[in-house]
Amino acid sequence: MLKFLKSASDNIQPIRLYIQSGFVLLIIWIGIEYFLFVNQLESGNEISISRPAGVEAFLPISALISLKYWVMTGIFNTIHPSALVLLLIFVATAVLLKKGFCSWICPFGLLSEFLTKIHKRIFDRQLKLPRWLDYPLRSLKYLLLFFFAYAVFIEMGVNSLKHFIYSPYNRIADIKMLQFFTQMDEMTMWILILLALFSLAIPYFWCRYLCPYGALLGALSWLSPLKINRNQKTCIDCEECTLVCPSNILVHKTKTVYSDECHACLQCVDVCPEQDTLYLSVLNNKGKIRRKIYAFSIVGIFLFGISLAKIFGVWDNSITNEEYKYHIKNMNGSEYFHIRGQASSYDENKWKEPVDDQKPQIEIQTAD
Repeated sequence: MLKFLKSASDNIQPIRLYIQSGFVLLIIWIGIEYFLFVNQLESGNEISISRPAGVEAFLPISALISLKYWVMTGIFNTIHPSALVLLLIFVATAVLLKKGFCSWICPFGLLSEFLTKIHKRIFDRQLKLPRWLDYPLRSLKYLLLFFFAYAVFIEMGVNSLKHFIYSPYNRIADIKMLQFFTQMDEMTMWILILLALFSLAIPYFWCRYLCPYGALLGALSWLSPLKINRNQKTCIDCEECTLVCPSNILVHKTKTVYSDECHACLQCVDVCPEQDTLYLSVLNNKGKIRRKIYAFSIVGIFLFGISLAKIFGVWDNSITNEEYKYHIKNMNGSEYFHIRGQASSYDENKWKEPVDDQKPQIEIQTAD
């Protein structure tokens, strides 16, 4: 009986690296453009740089609140609309293409892979925590997800949602997020250093144990009809698939990978020496998906979602540069610091554009 071994050209990992690198470069470009935009706002000079809407990907709490508000009222608010658009895209990738966002798109996923390579050079192998410790730690990210989900979807009513969305605090949440990095205090710096050290000592520490976004996508990936399957008849039990799996899944012992930790990185499929022994498919053995089709699909969902948002006018926010300038001048006021249960509301109808030499006028009301 003839055996058909896979050729090196079947390896999808170079394409995955190109896609990861492309998204990292895009994020860096967005960060630089946004930094220059805010710098011009703060200096009071003429604004020559457009605000990149993609920066709202780093506002997950605002996105969750906007999601519930949209579901309850039918209003897709335009304060930080792309935050909600990107959340919906992330959810779509998980439901349709498993947890592929983590290993194909997320910059922290690429950073974790880089730190893991350094880890292997230091220890000559990938160290693993014992299961009795690994499982409890994996629950931490789900506890964080539950905390945010409970606070938003259980405790906040329509009025609270509206107050938060239109509050001064939320209107400049993107600028506060930028200042988190540009005006970092000593405690924040040490926390980030410790996270980096833990990620170096324990591969994928942030992704595996602490990332609430990863928990959300992992839970939703159970709904995906797409799974990695193993042909038990042609498997030679070499265990290469398990050894290469970044999530420590025992791929060689399972017929279908259902784990919420599966990132669909396809490293196990690539390393398998036997043709069509490990493969992506819909409904187990039916509907096999080529790896390049998967790669194009995950990028296509992003491009399609963003294009659709731009067509319907829910990509760029509605905050004018003049309003941003006002908020920046006054952002040390108490109304710009969100306190649970005492969020400030903002009457956007009372914003007045400058007339002749008059200064911009704005009125802020505090929620009852």
